[in-house]
Amino acid sequence: MLDSRLQRVRLGTRGPTVGAQGLGCMGMSEFYGDVDESAARATLEAALERGVTMFDTADMYGRGENERFLAPFVRAHREQVVIATKVGSVRGPDGSMSVSNDPGHIRRAVDGSLSRLGIDVIDLYTLHRRDPRVPLADSVGTLADLVVQGKVRHLGLSEVTGDELREAAAVHPIAAVQSEWSLFTRGIERTLVPAAAELGVGIVPYSPLGRGFLTGALPARPRSDDVRSVFPRFTGENARRNAELLAPVAQIAEARGASMAQVALAWLHHRAAVWSLTVVPIPGTRKPSRLAENLAALQITLAEDDLARLDPIAAQVAGDRYPDMTETADSRES
Repeated sequence: MLDSRLQRVRLGTRGPTVGAQGLGCMGMSEFYGDVDESAARATLEAALERGVTMFDTADMYGRGENERFLAPFVRAHREQVVIATKVGSVRGPDGSMSVSNDPGHIRRAVDGSLSRLGIDVIDLYTLHRRDPRVPLADSVGTLADLVVQGKVRHLGLSEVTGDELREAAAVHPIAAVQSEWSLFTRGIERTLVPAAAELGVGIVPYSPLGRGFLTGALPARPRSDDVRSVFPRFTGENARRNAELLAPVAQIAEARGASMAQVALAWLHHRAAVWSLTVVPIPGTRKPSRLAENLAALQITLAEDDLARLDPIAAQVAGDRYPDMTETADSRES
């Protein structure tokens, strides 16, 4: 039975109704070290029992293996699960990354995702990264055709600017935009969030815990099989400087008898009220205990003085989000 304490919200004015917090599933296949598959599967079941309904993946996670991993769970609970997957980021056999928004690629990719997930329709299909070589109207038009064909229910975008969101919405309604948004990363508040509020588009923040940094538990030297080992914010002098920014998060957490993760998520849920839009974070975890901790953030209301202490953090963060920022909205707004 779904946990009635987890509020249900509509993702934008035309999107699906989902639990107020979703689950990012990427780390259940790769990127953050060894995976305990049984614990990961237990986390999926625990999430649904507690009222989480949106589960996020992408065709590039594990080169399709994350979708295959989720398939038994999705099929077993198809009427309760809102499955969100993405297209546009491409992994080569050697691990290299590229972007393709070509209509032909999108049409082939959706069939691949449907097959791996073992379902007939994708609830939220998101353009993972923007390919400047392909007109956005062409890519979104192709996605819109998939809605007409019954392969996709709702469309999303990821890492776009406010102007790009408006351009896409002129072609077909967009249910949600997925972008990095946290106490450490607030760039989307420049143009994207105002555009989303104007258009009635929901925001799905990924990495709402700063890829674990905001929990205070990130190792000083991430292992080589941990993607954070090559991210500028989490290495060398940047990591040391950024760790110092966590002091107010830790102090507020201690004063409230909460965890740092809960404070960071509570702050993000508060932004929904600030901007008058739907915000459904998708913190990723592979442990039922962490899942419960994250969901408890919805019960925390931060005071004005808490918010005032947290507000300056993002402007002081050292280092870029990625080693190569060329495929992010940040690069197209600079």
